Amino acid sequence: MRSGETGASGHRAGGVRGGECAVQADGKIVSLFAGLLLPLLPGSACVNEIFTLQGRTLGPFELGQVAQLIAQNPGWTRYRISRELAQLWDWRSGSGQLKDMAARSLLLKLERRGLIRLPARRRASPNRMRHKQVPAMDPRISQEPLKTPLTNLLPLDLREVSSASPADRAIFEALLHQFHYLSYRSPVGENLQYLAREPTGRPVACLLFGAAAWQCADRDQHIGWDATTRAARLHLITNNTRFLVMPWVDSRCLASHVLGRVQRRIGSDWQRKYGHPIHLLETFVEREQFAGTCYQAANWVRVGQTKGRTRQDAPDGQRHNVPIKDIYLFPLHRRFAQRLREPLTHTPIRS
Repeated sequence: MRSGETGASGHRAGGVRGGECAVQADGKIVSLFAGLLLPLLPGSACVNEIFTLQGRTLGPFELGQVAQLIAQNPGWTRYRISRELAQLWDWRSGSGQLKDMAARSLLLKLERRGLIRLPARRRASPNRMRHKQVPAMDPRISQEPLKTPLTNLLPLDLREVSSASPADRAIFEALLHQFHYLSYRSPVGENLQYLAREPTGRPVACLLFGAAAWQCADRDQHIGWDATTRAARLHLITNNTRFLVMPWVDSRCLASHVLGRVQRRIGSDWQRKYGHPIHLLETFVEREQFAGTCYQAANWVRVGQTKGRTRQDAPDGQRHNVPIKDIYLFPLHRRFAQRLREPLTHTPIRS
């Protein structure tokens, strides 16, 4: 039977190495790769092409590795499979942390596409973020209105708090959770967290930088990226996912001043924490709510707008309705586009 033909049971004959597969009398699909049962869903297509998912290039060989883990270890939980897969692929963050959560997400996407069959879920995923309690607001932080010229708030104390004291991180998390219109629970992946205070110690602003958007047509066109280069270089961009000026503060130019302070130091902060550079900052401004004035004043460039799509859009094309947002970029180097397009001299750590 040639790869792609339909067997008597309605399964498609597919394989993990160039279509090498067979169908047993009972209709089960068996890969000739290591003689293992390949746990494909009924009716799933034979996968012989190369594709990209979560920044990783996948093909018959990689799917075969996943199939081996599942077939050889029927007693493993989904949690164990994801950790072993991350170990097998040496899938780690820039700081060396095993990316088992990313592996779990990838496995679920493969299952939704009908490419694998995971064992039944035995218990809720041990996601340490799911049940994390957001710290309560420190009652000592005054919320009395503060209307004053920027000069009266200088010099600001600007700290990167993701690696700082638990007390500073608790203040940062509580402020974003309570006062940012998108709220906040926990960052995922590589991130930096900035907390700005005025001279008496009152917080005046918070900024969170994290993973860049996976796909963004206008941004990618501005850089000159194709899909392959984007997958390899995306970790060199960070997204300003949260920016909050405290609601009790009214000070003209404060937001752009804080942005400018962060822009001057974030490159070295990122290199120090994660061991690799970043060359570009991005953010997405919900145009129905905000004008993006502070980004414009801090010399960010609007390069287009989003298409109203999200990572949660279904494989069948069903889309979640999300607001259109303006795309702003800030380069940390005048040759940022060249650096984001140049070939890698090492294997990238992909998210």
